[in-house]
Amino acid sequence: MLESTVAAIRPLDEAAMAAARDLQGRLTKPAGSLGALEPLSVRLAGLAGACPPPLPEPAAVAVFAGDHGVHAQGVTPWPQEVTAQMVGNFLAGGAVVNAFARQAGAAVTVVDVGVATPVPVDPAGPAGLPVDPAALVDPAGPRLVAANVRAGTRDMTVTAALTRDEARAAVETGIRVAGALIDGGAGILLTGDMGIGNTTPAAALVAAFTGGDPAEVTGRGTGVDDATYARKVGVVRAALDRHAPDPADPLGVLAAVGGLEHAALAGLILGAAARRVPVLLDGVIAVSGALAAAAFAPDAVGAMVAGHRSAEPGATAALRHLGLDPLIDLGLRLGEGTGALLALPVVTGAVRVLHEVATFDSAGVAEK
Repeated sequence: MLESTVAAIRPLDEAAMAAARDLQGRLTKPAGSLGALEPLSVRLAGLAGACPPPLPEPAAVAVFAGDHGVHAQGVTPWPQEVTAQMVGNFLAGGAVVNAFARQAGAAVTVVDVGVATPVPVDPAGPAGLPVDPAALVDPAGPRLVAANVRAGTRDMTVTAALTRDEARAAVETGIRVAGALIDGGAGILLTGDMGIGNTTPAAALVAAFTGGDPAEVTGRGTGVDDATYARKVGVVRAALDRHAPDPADPLGVLAAVGGLEHAALAGLILGAAARRVPVLLDGVIAVSGALAAAAFAPDAVGAMVAGHRSAEPGATAALRHLGLDPLIDLGLRLGEGTGALLALPVVTGAVRVLHEVATFDSAGVAEK
């Protein structure tokens, strides 16, 4: 599945992008007056192979949840059980991602790809990918997909976090979730994540793929103190020194120092890119997974839209490496998909302009 998905990813359509640039130049506004929205609309036209591209709706958030063996190294003060507890909170509709999704009219799907402790399952809603994928795109209530590859990763400072087969299984879970959401009618996918300690493997992934120094790409995550932060940087450095991951081997990098949710997010991005559907990236966990997706298939970057600039320094390094500019910068560092949801109206607005704004000729407005 991974190989066939990567093989299906193609470059952006140059003719559609040229048509979008031409249309932008004929709309009733000064050329370039919409700033970053104009090249965004052009890129989305290239992804869709049509001008104007389809409106990016309905929106579907996929929140991948997993735990991390590196938690044993004291990289966060939060207990590991919080991951499963927050999965329950997502399913009950009580998290920030739920509030923002309700505001945006987006569906939320929670995917247990590697939670270490049992997650609550609503007996009224069966877990797993439904026979009818449209159920995943229904904003009426969150759904749980039970796809646990293993109960958390191993400690990456001691051994590889995952085997290659486990990393592949997580990537292919993301691909399947992308396919189900798109089959259900989603016009844009948004990345979400949950995993206590997951900014530590995210920093390791960013360092591995960008060549950045661990001290420059490791952040404070949930807000750790100076001593914990110093220990966290040391843990990232130790893991990279132990495994020396090769960025030309993205599956190997994910296996050595990644998390199950990071790998699944890479798969979600690849699956969407293969179907030519945009993916709105959230914070540092998402962009670390995006680096892996780009290493698998460089043209997958064409499907990526950077929702926001996370306060985590690794996010900025990853976005720079991908050549992506974030749409908003609010100092967010929550994850869950929250920044992506706040950026969603910006993406929709960029496309709506091409659909609805009159040209100078059609409106009878004189040009300069």
